[in-house]
Amino acid sequence: MTIVCIGLSHRTTPIELRERLSFSDATLRAALARFGCVQGARPSHLSELVVLSTCNRLELYACASHSPVDDPFHSLLDFLVEVQGVRLAEFERHLYRHIGVEATRHLCRVASGLDSMILGEPQVLGQVTEAYERALGQHVVGRVLSALFRTAIRAGKRARTETAISRNPASASSVAIRLAEQVVGKLVDRQVLVIGAGEMGELAVEALRVRGVRHIAIVNRTQQRTTELATRWGGQAYGFEQMAGALVQADIVITSTGAPQTIIGPALLRDVMAQRPQRPLVFIDIAVPRNVDPAVKEIPDVHVFDIDDLHSRLDGSIAERQSEIPLVEAIVEQEVADFEAWLRGIEVMPVIADLRQKAEAIRQSEIERTLRYLPDLDPQIREHIQHLSRSLVNKLLHEPTLRLRAEAGNGHAAEYAETMRFLFGLTPESPSSTTLSDCPQ
Repeated sequence: MTIVCIGLSHRTTPIELRERLSFSDATLRAALARFGCVQGARPSHLSELVVLSTCNRLELYACASHSPVDDPFHSLLDFLVEVQGVRLAEFERHLYRHIGVEATRHLCRVASGLDSMILGEPQVLGQVTEAYERALGQHVVGRVLSALFRTAIRAGKRARTETAISRNPASASSVAIRLAEQVVGKLVDRQVLVIGAGEMGELAVEALRVRGVRHIAIVNRTQQRTTELATRWGGQAYGFEQMAGALVQADIVITSTGAPQTIIGPALLRDVMAQRPQRPLVFIDIAVPRNVDPAVKEIPDVHVFDIDDLHSRLDGSIAERQSEIPLVEAIVEQEVADFEAWLRGIEVMPVIADLRQKAEAIRQSEIERTLRYLPDLDPQIREHIQHLSRSLVNKLLHEPTLRLRAEAGNGHAAEYAETMRFLFGLTPESPSSTTLSDCPQ
């Protein structure tokens, strides 16, 4: 069994392509459910799946059986193409691929904030956890990916508690606020509109309040959530149908909704700008897919910055966290080593279980055959004979079991497992079916 990963991130892929491949909640649930349908909906040699889909990355992690013919990357890519409806040729050159220990190391680095657009940002650990829990809920993870993601989550938590990698953490929202200051000056008296009251929107409001901004308005599809956030931060709540009026009043607009397409286009903005001549309007679009149509940049006095623009605008505050990178890398390597040792060990567990099962079957058969000739044997003596036979089996298997586990830790798991199966006449191991259940009929 091998862990494989395919991915696209802010480091390799422009936002125009990332947003096309981004999963909404509904499409992600459907993709995981489809993978869980073992009757022809996924390649037979792939088992277990977790999809990590965020503003900055899309990564698929799966388990692949050892096969000399099938390419696990190819099969995983076919699955992605099928569920997302995007041709492979459109994004293949932006892909990165990891297999085995490199896939483990990559996920641990992601969870620790080492691969983020903003070094040490804390949101990614929650996103990794959410991706794992979503896959658990769809019953498409087994013991391997469960152990992998628990390892990565532990690495991320240790990085944040044992190092200063997340000290004074920046987020896309806080960087966006600093960018807005560079464009329009001090924000204290500016009118700021936040569209989207999810986690990113809330982080934006928090960053604004820290900088002394007094005039904050919030637009969201869910009125209850909008009112709750506005009350907490002393802002003004608008319904989605009131967005045009709120745009007229705003100086800076931060968008972070989960809408699958743009919600602010040229027609709307031309009407808005006609009501506020000679007054600039700055959009900070931190959503993926983007909320603001790039075409609005052509409208006079409209300025638009998307999440990829933030990367080049990071200030020197991250430099003080860079000294923590070696400490975090050390944590990652320790967690990777522990996981790899565990993974090597589980390769021999089936053969150990089969060996003990065969030995127990032989023991019971011989005991029954012997006791048939001793029908009047005292029950206590019978129990002594049972105990003696069990002790003999356990003692005979104890040393081979210990040595097999030790050799697995030295990287010889497959070779020794095959030898044990040959020597003891054990049934060849069947291909893994993991814990995935068949689709309902």
